Amino acid sequence: MVMFLFLVVALAVVVAAVTLAVVGGGESGPLPEAAPERLHDPLPPDRPVGRADVESLRFPLAARGYRMVDVDDALGRLAAELAERDARIADLETALAGARSGRRGPLDKPGQEDEQ
Repeated sequence: MVMFLFLVVALAVVVAAVTLAVVGGGESGPLPEAAPERLHDPLPPDRPVGRADVESLRFPLAARGYRMVDVDDALGRLAAELAERDARIADLETALAGARSGRRGPLDKPGQEDEQ
């Protein structure tokens, strides 16, 4: 009999707690969705990316590793900047080759130093 009374009291306490939770928490609704952790992009927007910037780059962890969107964004930015640097280097090498070939004019013939 004591066990039956204990179960009835426990059931009454559970029903009361659930009722209070539903009535008291019904105004605000369900909990809002937590915003996913996003990458705070430490890559500098106002200057080219340097080695230290890449070494300090850390991606937030997701349920299955890293968020693919964050990694893709960072790698896309790095690829674009590397392509820009490669194009700039090619332009500078072309300009240097042109300057070197333009320096040899009619006065600068090979072997001219030997004649003097």
